[in-house]
Amino acid sequence: MAGHAASIYVEIEILGPLDQVWMRTQAPELHEKWDLRFSEIRYLPRPDALLPQRFLYATRIGFGLKIRGEGESVGSGGNGDERSSALKFWSEDPKSLIREGSGFWKYVKLDEHATRFLTRYDYDVRFGVVGRLVDRWAFRPLIGWATAWSFDRLRLWIEKGIEPALAMRRWLIYLLSRLALGFVFVYQGLVPKILFRHADELAMVRALGLSESGSGWVCVGIGCAEVVLGFLVMLAWRLRWPIWLILVAMPAAAIAVAVNSPGYLAAAFNPISLNVSVFALAAIVLLGGGDLPSAARCLRRPLRGDE
Repeated sequence: MAGHAASIYVEIEILGPLDQVWMRTQAPELHEKWDLRFSEIRYLPRPDALLPQRFLYATRIGFGLKIRGEGESVGSGGNGDERSSALKFWSEDPKSLIREGSGFWKYVKLDEHATRFLTRYDYDVRFGVVGRLVDRWAFRPLIGWATAWSFDRLRLWIEKGIEPALAMRRWLIYLLSRLALGFVFVYQGLVPKILFRHADELAMVRALGLSESGSGWVCVGIGCAEVVLGFLVMLAWRLRWPIWLILVAMPAAAIAVAVNSPGYLAAAFNPISLNVSVFALAAIVLLGGGDLPSAARCLRRPLRGDE
């Protein structure tokens, strides 16, 4: 194999018996439920149990298009405390960046109720130098993330009983809510306060008792703080304090406007409707942030000498 970039390694510990992890990763109808990399997995008839298991796979890439490929796997089952499954895969589909690859899954029984599950794989790409550049800087990080995210979705299915399809919907709701919430703050800080210093923004600041000369700088300062807060909301998913800050700030800001600038409550685009919507988005993010798949829960480099 090419070895142009580091192979992909993902490891996770799952609070579930080895047999359960094995079944949900080896049965194709269960595997395709949790693995983001595959939309369909179908085993082909196996004329001899000694031969590798051939399979077909497909991945949806949007707009009704799919990338199709083939593979074969050999698994060592049994009742031992350690099992493995080796596989090769390839694709003749001209839409596929991956030409061929190979790897393995490994299962280690930690105790009766915990399993260490890991994978390492690598692949060759087509399209020459362009393909290798795209793989190194975009595709390989993306597929590595997708592998880790999928492993954690499997963990949630086994540990929490959260169906993979439900985990995906909840994650998408959280993602869209968090991005929308962050965008509102970036836009409100950048456009009306920093770039254009809109008259209404300046008027609301002056209503707090500030001088006309100082209100512009205060307006820009507030805008900068909103932009920083917006990017924290969009990018720093592990931080919860920005969401709590928004939940506290939105009612306080609405009350301040009602007391100091009541005329804006009847405006076409008024702070009450905006603040209520932002408060609701923040509440959705806060309430929906638990038990979501996260690639960050997986190890991405071996710590125990697995090669």
